[in-house]
Amino acid sequence: MTTRTRTRALTAGDTALADFTERLFGHLPRADQRRWARVYLQGLLTTPGKKSVRRLAASVTESPTASQSLQQFINASPWDWNPARTELLRWVEERHSVRAWTIGQVCFPKRGEHSVGVHRRFDPAAGRIVNCQLGFCLFLSLDGMSVPVDWRLALPEAWVTDPVLRRRARIAPEAVHQTPEALVLELVDSIAARTSSARPPVVADLSRLGNAAALIGVLGRRGHDFLVSVPPALPVRAAALAPGGDPARTPGRGGTTAGDFARLGNTSHPYAMPLAGPDARPQRQRIHSALVRVPEGEPAGRGAQQIYRLFGERRPDRRGGGPVWLTNMNRHRMDDLLHLVRRSARSGAVLGSLADEFGLLDFEGRSFPGWHHHMTLMSAAYAYAVAVAMAVREPGRRSA
Repeated sequence: MTTRTRTRALTAGDTALADFTERLFGHLPRADQRRWARVYLQGLLTTPGKKSVRRLAASVTESPTASQSLQQFINASPWDWNPARTELLRWVEERHSVRAWTIGQVCFPKRGEHSVGVHRRFDPAAGRIVNCQLGFCLFLSLDGMSVPVDWRLALPEAWVTDPVLRRRARIAPEAVHQTPEALVLELVDSIAARTSSARPPVVADLSRLGNAAALIGVLGRRGHDFLVSVPPALPVRAAALAPGGDPARTPGRGGTTAGDFARLGNTSHPYAMPLAGPDARPQRQRIHSALVRVPEGEPAGRGAQQIYRLFGERRPDRRGGGPVWLTNMNRHRMDDLLHLVRRSARSGAVLGSLADEFGLLDFEGRSFPGWHHHMTLMSAAYAYAVAVAMAVREPGRRSA
């Protein structure tokens, strides 16, 4: 979806944008706050290139003070972003069937040390240590698209224990240091408490998380169906052979990791669509799966452990293993599970679109509320743009 297409649709649906803004930001107590929310949204939808506050303001209004007012609204105005995110969630649910809650992880490269939550960490995508913020997003995965509706920012311990840093970044008193696993769980708990729809499966890439096993156990105990990508080194244990399985293909004492089971699983499924992502070249390959237990994911003394299905692809032209997936949806057909895998890849593509066209990485403020304000408005702009584009393709479908 190009900026030009969005601009034409926006001009034709200006009243719809006003209604959309009122729906999401009508809780703001002052008329000027609601007005600047619409200016920011319109700027995100129509401004090409970098989405700095100055450029957003200039693309919407000729007022010489607009940039300063917009900066104040985003970074300093003490408005609560949670009601807007709840309304965005409900707005999307009213229009679409939600197929999955998908978790995405974003590294925000930063210069200097003043942006809230900034720290140095290894970024697998860049292959090196970077200075960055770390954020997590929850997407509603729909038929053919994914829409971001909620965000969490990782706060290293130094940012929550140092009173000077807390005060400078205006970090809320209730904000504490949490592990990435805890932030993912918080996103899931938050949407579960607010949704008006049946709970869909949770889909997430946990392959870079150090305590994926514990998170898997908690998700299951809270009644969530899930499909997650796990670290290949995750310790697992054979549970039972699937019907028709080949005992000779089950890893023995020397193969006790998720990667081992994915390569040597006791059930083999032929497919032509690879798991590696949307850009991978389709070719004949096989999905190997096995039934396993995850000892580290169950509390001591619990008794019988949960049985999961673990699977991954094995292709003749690939020496290393691809992604390894684990699910508690053991009775689902492999076709259904692969559809969920592809939804995860689609959410990754949406993050790229958010960065290229909606200002995901362009926030220049340094405060904790400012970061959340920007992410909320950016998510709303993307949801609106998707709705407008669908209305253009399918006349009769309402966009707001």
